[in-house]
Amino acid sequence: MTALHDLDAHDLAATIASGEVSCVEVTRHFLERAQDDHLGAFVTLTPERALARAAALDALEERPPFAGVPTAFKDLTATEGVRTTMGSRLMADQVPDHSADLVGLVEDAGFVSLGKTNTPEFGLSSYTDNDVVGPTGTPADPSRNAGGSSGGAAAAVGARLLPLAPGSDGGGSIRIPASCCGILGFKPSRGRVGAGPDSPTWNGLATDGVLARSVRDVAAVLDLLARPMPGSSRVWPAPAVPFAEEVRRETGRLRIATWTDPYLDFAEPSPGSVAAVAAAREALASLGHEVVEIANPWPAELEPQFNVVWSAGMASVPLPPEAIGSLRPTTRYWYERGGQASAPALAAAMGFLELTTARVNAALASFDLFLTPTLALPPQPHAWFTESGDPAEDHRRELLFTPYTALMNMSGQPAASVPGFAHEGLPVGVMLAGHVGADALVLRASRDLLQNRRFNPLER
Repeated sequence: MTALHDLDAHDLAATIASGEVSCVEVTRHFLERAQDDHLGAFVTLTPERALARAAALDALEERPPFAGVPTAFKDLTATEGVRTTMGSRLMADQVPDHSADLVGLVEDAGFVSLGKTNTPEFGLSSYTDNDVVGPTGTPADPSRNAGGSSGGAAAAVGARLLPLAPGSDGGGSIRIPASCCGILGFKPSRGRVGAGPDSPTWNGLATDGVLARSVRDVAAVLDLLARPMPGSSRVWPAPAVPFAEEVRRETGRLRIATWTDPYLDFAEPSPGSVAAVAAAREALASLGHEVVEIANPWPAELEPQFNVVWSAGMASVPLPPEAIGSLRPTTRYWYERGGQASAPALAAAMGFLELTTARVNAALASFDLFLTPTLALPPQPHAWFTESGDPAEDHRRELLFTPYTALMNMSGQPAASVPGFAHEGLPVGVMLAGHVGADALVLRASRDLLQNRRFNPLER
């Protein structure tokens, strides 16, 4: 018999529905694994709450589709009655009096939350570390960081402490840790997931998404989340065909643009990143797709304008002056930098991002998908990100680490980090992106890549 923790959410739900195992038994199994967490994947575990919910689900005559399947919410996501720290010691004792829409949508489907997954302070960095519980390690090598900001979620899924977990992505925060932890991470198109009043979008940069080990699990959670919600300022209608059905369809022959050179001239892809993209190109070509190598089409001028919007978002957080000194150096760097941006500079930056990314995508209209590395570097040791002691240098290192992902946040495009390739024992993801609205196509192509042994030699 396959171990419960080796099943994806669909197979685990089917096992529970068959009566082979109860919701409570599954919850206990995953809680035991989570309580032995040596990666720093969780900030808070809620065993009593989880077991009570599992027992209530067992008592139902008609259960929701994923009844008893474990998950957990990122510690940026407001969860009623559960400590939600935002990765900051300033909020170490915060317990929200209501939940974000995402929590209700996921729990209505029957998922059982085991607690809150680790994240950097206010989700600002591409690595996961904070002053609440410390860093999160990748399952491949716990001495190396799981990436951020959904690092706890990715590590928990990669270590099979959870079959899947929601995450959020404002500059790569789902795809970066997915690559570091050898799992699938998907960021939907801007507006595909209704943010509601409790999920700030950072001027459209951020959205909720999914980390999982199978495309069908990602599609199922996306179907839960991809619906208009009251208070959402950017809203897509619910899809006419559910994503769960879309990902079972044939992909058809695609024209795919690919590049490995970063848009920042001081960054360089590692041999593992280049090799992963080469393997993915070969796999996609073997499926009949036209794969065309092009130069990176994105201008470097996007990066400083992104920083204006990013830092202004942090500076808008209402912190009392006496609290600023308690922020981690990187958080304080962004807070102070954002406070120096004028209103005209912010407006100009927002306009530049929108117009420039629109022009790039219009020029790429003849392509269906885009293939690049997810990251330029493999998972790095925890200290590498902060050892300089200079937040400006720390930021430069983050750009060396991840000079690809934030572009898809600027443009609002759907993008996935697809696992299956390893270099020197470390997981290396590739990023598949599509035009805005092509979420289902990205997921179908991700499915095909995962199933192709030229890219992924392992059976999944």
